[in-house]
Amino acid sequence: MNIIVVGLSHKTAPVEIRERLAFAPTAMEKPLHELLALPTVTEGVIVSTCNRVELYACSRDTDACIGQLKRFLASFHNIPLEQLESHLYDYQGEDAIRHVFRVSSSLDSMVIGEPQILGQIKTAYGYATEFKTVGLILNRFLHKAFSVAKRVRTETDIASNAVSVSFAAVELARKIFGSLEDKKVLLIGAGEMCELAARHFLNNGASSVTVTNRTFERAVKLAEEFQGQAVPFDEFPQRLHQIDIVLTSTGAPNFILGHEKMEEVIRKRKNKPMFLIDIAVPRDIDPRVNKIDNIYLYDVDDLQGVVQANLKERHKEAKKAEVIIDQEIGQFFRWLGCLDVVPTIVSLRKKLEEIRQGELQKTFANLKNLDPKERQAIEALTSAIINKVLHQPTTVLKQAQNDSAGSDYVDAVRTLFALEPPPSDDN
Repeated sequence: MNIIVVGLSHKTAPVEIRERLAFAPTAMEKPLHELLALPTVTEGVIVSTCNRVELYACSRDTDACIGQLKRFLASFHNIPLEQLESHLYDYQGEDAIRHVFRVSSSLDSMVIGEPQILGQIKTAYGYATEFKTVGLILNRFLHKAFSVAKRVRTETDIASNAVSVSFAAVELARKIFGSLEDKKVLLIGAGEMCELAARHFLNNGASSVTVTNRTFERAVKLAEEFQGQAVPFDEFPQRLHQIDIVLTSTGAPNFILGHEKMEEVIRKRKNKPMFLIDIAVPRDIDPRVNKIDNIYLYDVDDLQGVVQANLKERHKEAKKAEVIIDQEIGQFFRWLGCLDVVPTIVSLRKKLEEIRQGELQKTFANLKNLDPKERQAIEALTSAIINKVLHQPTTVLKQAQNDSAGSDYVDAVRTLFALEPPPSDDN
């Protein structure tokens, strides 16, 4: 039995192709049942996110299955296969296992280390379980993928460094204040990035958000979303000494906060630290403000620098994750090899025993004068011959189950001796 992956991702297909192949999460029963109905598929899972669409399947006929999976993707979405072929990839065996382990561990994501993909694969597995399209192999395989992803997150720092500008601001604030509890945030302007950062600050312990904007109605509306307070734009400078974190993103052509004003503010704060995040272009805050003791000013380029440094750290941690995946692949592949090796050995012994019994019956029918001891001796002789014939292939099969050649030996033995495939587990 082989594990197969067919699909496309943000690395191989533009969004206009990915969106055409997306499966609706609320209507997974029909495509899952159609997937399982393919002649070569014994188990199947469909993973569909904004960045990838992938089919996971089990099959004994790998090449035929890959072709059927590609045609299924095309026909289900009414797209000619020739339009998709160049965007599709396929993996089988150890390569398929590695791919899914890497995807679930977020090593193949647009942003390495993002946590969403693991939840999305768990959701896909949940649908496959609900509609009974998975059995022994994919059950075990995906649970293994989940545990590999958990191990990667536990044993590496792949997800510990902020890689969005808004969350990088939160990370910097933690370094400045230690804790964000009881910290007050002022949002100047209604820029999307500042708004997102403010949400991150609240989620990480900030006590309140005050909003100001040249259009006061906009400030009121945004403040309501944060359960905060709105202040008129011309009044916010008088409140700055009460604020710990300022996020500003206006369209002002000149600085709205200058060096002298911020010197006055820090005196009123009795030199308590203050964190200023200027995401406006052109900038809202005079860069000389950064020279004032206990004021920490970062602009958008500073935050992008933090993000790039953190991305480099994540890539370093990804190398550690690849080592973990290599270890886990070997363990799972050995288990998978055992599934076919043991039934194959049993089938081979049964086949040879049937031949032995058939030939004994013919022999004894022609030698009717044999006494019991002679019959017993002939039976022992033929049994010994069978055992000696079986010894070498049995030994090779058992040894091969520990490496990638195991399935090749199993297929060869089954073909050479015309063995029936082992029964599939119920889904």
